[in-house]
Amino acid sequence: VFSKIFSHEALESYLPKIQLVIKDTLRAWSSNPESINVYHETQKLTFRMAIRVLLGFCIPDEELNRLFEVYQQFVENVFSLPVDLPFSGYRRGIRARETLQKGLEKAIQEKLQNTQGKDYADALDILIESGKEHGKELTMQELKDGTLELIFAAYATTASASTSLIMQLLKHPRVLEKLREELRSKGILHNGCICEGSLRLDNINSLHYLDCVIKEVLRLFTPISGGYRTVLQTFELDGFQIPKGWSVMYSIRDTHDTAPVFKDVDIFDPDRFGQGRSEDKDGRFHYLPFGGGVRTCLGKHLAKLFLKALAIELASTSRFELATRTFPKITLVPVVHPVDGLKVKFFGLDSNQNEILTGTDAMLGATV
Repeated sequence: VFSKIFSHEALESYLPKIQLVIKDTLRAWSSNPESINVYHETQKLTFRMAIRVLLGFCIPDEELNRLFEVYQQFVENVFSLPVDLPFSGYRRGIRARETLQKGLEKAIQEKLQNTQGKDYADALDILIESGKEHGKELTMQELKDGTLELIFAAYATTASASTSLIMQLLKHPRVLEKLREELRSKGILHNGCICEGSLRLDNINSLHYLDCVIKEVLRLFTPISGGYRTVLQTFELDGFQIPKGWSVMYSIRDTHDTAPVFKDVDIFDPDRFGQGRSEDKDGRFHYLPFGGGVRTCLGKHLAKLFLKALAIELASTSRFELATRTFPKITLVPVVHPVDGLKVKFFGLDSNQNEILTGTDAMLGATV
């Protein structure tokens, strides 16, 4: 099922909707006279992308914002100690999950009743059709669980990487300008505007420097620290025997920091992934922002596409600057993010698009 959800054809159909959500968000950021908290706002952005694009829900903005706040309460308390007291984080998490599932059930029911006018199959459509193909009609509970899983997968890690991307573009204006040069050379950016119809999946995949920038963001600021695996066969590592059946954790961050293929590991240098160097090509498991092996992250291509689409919009149509005197420190828990959320002031779009367009959600609803 997930191979269909994240297939090349599916990504191609998601792309125009992802662009609309990002454009709408950047217009809102640039219309705000104050600085924004980038980490908080990218969380809202990735949540909205999951709801609008992956799930195809046509939820009004006010209700979407309420669902986002409930979802945040759920995520913040999901790892609380299971102590069921009236004011415990565990109890808050349970209440938030119940409220969230009621909202999702309503959205699913409306979606199942309104199937006209759609021009693509979203992830939830694929999930439903896959169940039918296997002779099993998914229950409402199974649909809610699948929906929540898709939101969870698209939410925190992508928001973390999006924040890191914006911070590095602020820190390295030459990288931002080099991105713009590549977009101009490929006919995507012209006179401060993205050329209509130029952002197709094959065009984006041909942007080699953009790919290097995203790879370097994920190397230096991998959203999660590692993953778990079960030992299938007893083996020895540095003189220690690791028995079959044990659970072991591998560290993505330590791997990136210590892998001998990377030079000057603390420096943000997208060119390390360029054709002349290709530091990620030496060895199988030196570079693994999405994990490795058969259980690598299934949504990695969607995450990279979202980050590339965001970078293109930022490089093409946005001007932004740090709103604090210095860059914030980074914390690693629960995912990588700046301690103050990263305060940034956005200044309008290009000179031809200073006004916020109000019809984006209407267009999105029509096409979804």
